[in-house]
Amino acid sequence: MTMQPYLSIIVPAYNEERRLPQTLQRLAAYSHSKAWPTEIIVVDDGSSDGTAQVVEEFAANEPAVRVIRNPHRGKAYAVRTGMLAGQGELLLFTDADGATPIEEADKLLPLLESGYAVAIGSREGEGARRFSEPAYRHMMGRAFNLLVRMLAVPGIQDTQCGFKAFRHDAARDLFGNMQLYSENSPGVRGAVLTGFDVEILFLAGKWGYSIAEVPVHWHFGKESKVNPLRDSWRNLSDVLRVRYNDLRGRYQRQQ
Repeated sequence: MTMQPYLSIIVPAYNEERRLPQTLQRLAAYSHSKAWPTEIIVVDDGSSDGTAQVVEEFAANEPAVRVIRNPHRGKAYAVRTGMLAGQGELLLFTDADGATPIEEADKLLPLLESGYAVAIGSREGEGARRFSEPAYRHMMGRAFNLLVRMLAVPGIQDTQCGFKAFRHDAARDLFGNMQLYSENSPGVRGAVLTGFDVEILFLAGKWGYSIAEVPVHWHFGKESKVNPLRDSWRNLSDVLRVRYNDLRGRYQRQQ
C-alpha cells in the first residue's frame, strides 16, 4: 500500500483455510466500498493447515491484504500482534468466520470518529440480534458476563464479542500493556480462546478511555471452536488473574 490506511482490519486465524476465502472476499468488498484506504491483516496463529497460503494467494490480487505468521500461542496473542502492527488511524479486529458481518463496523467507526477511544460490538441491548445460537450457550454467556461485571468491568453487557474497534493511540497503549497474553506467552495446543477482552476493557476503564458498547448482529457458527466448559473455566481464570494483577499493582503503563 502506498497510502497510510485509515482503517486496519485485524483477523486472527487458526486452521481457517476453508472459511477464510469467503471472509476475505467480504472484507475486501467492504474496503472497496469506502473512500478511505484500508489494510487487512490476517495473523496466522501457527496453523497446521494452509491458512497462511490462502491469505498469500488472495493477497496476490489484493495489495491491501497481508499475512503475519505467528507461533501458535492462541487468539489473544494473534490479536495483540495485529493490533500493534496495524497502521490505521482506526483499528478493528474481527473473527475469521465472519460471525459479525464486517458491515456492522459502520455502527462502530462513527463513534470513534466522534471521540470515543474504544467501540465494542455487543450481542446484548436493543437492536442486537443473535442468529442460530443454542439457548445453553446464551445462558452460559450471560452467567459469565454477570461475574465479569461484578469482578472487573462493570457496566459492559458483552465483553466477549469478537468485534472491537480502537483509535490508534488507544490500541497501542492497551495492547502494548496487556499482561496475560503478551510476548512472553507460552505455546499452546489446539484452538485456545481466552478472556483477553476482559483485560483490555479493564485497562481501558482503569486508564480513563471512553468506551461505547454497540448492539450488533452476530451469527453462531456451527463449526465454532469454543469448548463451553474448558473455555468458560479459562475465561473465568483470566478474569481472576486480571483482578490479582491489579491488586498487586502490576498494571503500570509502559510508554
